[in-house]
Amino acid sequence: MNVLITNDDGIHANGLQVLAEAFSDHHRVTVVAPDRERSAVGHGITLHSPLRYEEKQVCESITGYAVNGTPADCVKLALAEILPSPPDLVVSGINPGANVGININYSGTVAGAREASLAGIPAMAVSIEPPSAGHMTAAARCAVTIARQLLAYGLARGTFLNVNYPDLPLESIRGIRLSRQGIVAFDQHFDKRTDPRGRTYYWQGCDPQTGYDRSDIDGAVIADGFVSITPIRCDLTDHEAIGGLAAWNLEEIAVPREE
Repeated sequence: MNVLITNDDGIHANGLQVLAEAFSDHHRVTVVAPDRERSAVGHGITLHSPLRYEEKQVCESITGYAVNGTPADCVKLALAEILPSPPDLVVSGINPGANVGININYSGTVAGAREASLAGIPAMAVSIEPPSAGHMTAAARCAVTIARQLLAYGLARGTFLNVNYPDLPLESIRGIRLSRQGIVAFDQHFDKRTDPRGRTYYWQGCDPQTGYDRSDIDGAVIADGFVSITPIRCDLTDHEAIGGLAAWNLEEIAVPREE
């Protein structure tokens, strides 16, 4: 199996190295990742400056390609220029820190998997909670087993997996649960400061969510010691809302009447 691995923390990130090593035990691995940290860039792509890549040593046995762009750029460039043929699977991660709830919308890690899914390639994003996690190797081994199931059973085109692993040894994991994306907004804040020249600037932050109203929400699942697997669709259409919107007077919207 040919596996493309990317991330948003940069080609020298520990999570990427551990993930690449785990898959390289039995599969052919190609790493194409940002040349520096690109966390929380979402699904942004580079349009107003040139993209470049160069070979970099990922670890002792794996050489990869560092791209001066976003995770989505990395996948696009890998599929169009770097790889001789499409991979069987794209894995993005391992991100230090969970990608759950509304954070999925901002995550560069998730965007790497989404970009592959848009191209029709099976994909998964992998993260571990908390950011200071010490069980990256366990998370990588779990990702390999999930990947086998993903390829064996398949997913609909345009759907990928968002996997979050609690920071526990494999023998302490309570199991794996399918979960839903949480949609409750975190409490956000801006730390207002003044630089030495008297200009105001801000550091953005948020308070982590600690309570959940459902046990099958992604954040609640990993808090309970389970691996969370959430299927994510690239199609953002609210199909249920189409019926309600059909009742609107769309002709009046298209051709407004004079008051």
